[in-house]
Amino acid sequence: MSMVFKTFSAKQMAVLCWWCKGSAHGGHDAIICDGAVRSGKTICMSLSFIAWAFYTFEDTSFAVCGKTIASLRRNVVVPLLPALRAIGFECAEKRSQHLLEISRNGRKNRFYLFGGKDEGSAALIQGMTLGGVLLDEVALMPRSFVEQALARCSLDGSKLWFNCNPENPLHWFHEEWIKKAQQKNCLYLHFTMDDNPSLTERIIQRYKSLYSGAFYERFVEGKWVAAQGLVYPMFKEAAHVREPPDGAPTKHYISCDYGTVNPSSFGLWGLFGTRWYRVAEYYHDSRSTGEQRTDEEHYAALEELAGETAIEAVVVDPSAASFMACIRRHGKFKAVPAKNEVLDGIRRVSDALKERKIIICPNCTDSVREFGLYRWDDNTAKDSPRKEHDHAMDDIRYFVSTVMVADDSFFVFSLSRGEQSG
Repeated sequence: MSMVFKTFSAKQMAVLCWWCKGSAHGGHDAIICDGAVRSGKTICMSLSFIAWAFYTFEDTSFAVCGKTIASLRRNVVVPLLPALRAIGFECAEKRSQHLLEISRNGRKNRFYLFGGKDEGSAALIQGMTLGGVLLDEVALMPRSFVEQALARCSLDGSKLWFNCNPENPLHWFHEEWIKKAQQKNCLYLHFTMDDNPSLTERIIQRYKSLYSGAFYERFVEGKWVAAQGLVYPMFKEAAHVREPPDGAPTKHYISCDYGTVNPSSFGLWGLFGTRWYRVAEYYHDSRSTGEQRTDEEHYAALEELAGETAIEAVVVDPSAASFMACIRRHGKFKAVPAKNEVLDGIRRVSDALKERKIIICPNCTDSVREFGLYRWDDNTAKDSPRKEHDHAMDDIRYFVSTVMVADDSFFVFSLSRGEQSG
């Protein structure tokens, strides 16, 4: 399906034309676009990047970078290619080489795709000579990768292109680039949802309803703010603690955060209609009881929690290799490692709570207690929750990230993340 563009906003036009001859911004070496999700910055920046590359260079290599190759293809490549073809570019994607070969009117350039997910990613781009680099969601990449990518842009006339959603205000990119944009000869443009004319008021209101707290300020208002206070301020006992409805659940799972010295927390989940209820839990704190339990003793508690219920799978803390091996050795339950991205998981749980897709039953007292105590650590520049009162919180996050995200009909977050291309 071809992409249909509505009228571009003034800020989108600035992104499309900043490098053009006669532009007041043409002397800048770089551009940064940050701000709200769905504000229209990514598609305009990627189109502008390709157009600039063909205006300036021929038979030259460029880099297009995202946190992962998969997210880069989803957020940039998939919407970009039909738009380019619609305006006369020929595009060939060589997926095995992570390469886009793009040509127009006899000119051809090469655009290599890179994922900058961790410190080791810097080695992937090392040694290349580039005419320019586009870094999509640059705030999610390690500094070492970004700086290695920038160092590759040694050709005369090369330019640097950055976009991102806000993070912590002490994040290195905010400190080194956004605050120093003028001294780095960088054009800085801040976007809100109002800068995307393709969004209807209904869609804008939907996005506003998806987030709360620091995530609302970042993703909706486009602010670089620190996460403070309760991690889940939207959790309210009146709304989220109740008995399950009549009838039998259609599925059951168990989620586990495993500890020997630290507490262990297991939750039994049942699906009633389109809501998941935490119907029972096991919580053992060896420090408070003075009793440290073995894998086998925790496994016995797991069997007791399940009772005669048919369990689809037990979702286990991925670092608990010995306990996972213990579950598999008994052969009664399928054990799967949990997805353990902390911040993404917290956002998913936040959305599930706001949509009331997860409910805690009154007998799950440790979960209710931890929801009221689980707080952000405001003594660090990196967003992270305090490592206390977090064991039921971790097993709930494992459940939402591993089980609920796999089923779009029960979880709106997976759809909203897929739409966040800028």
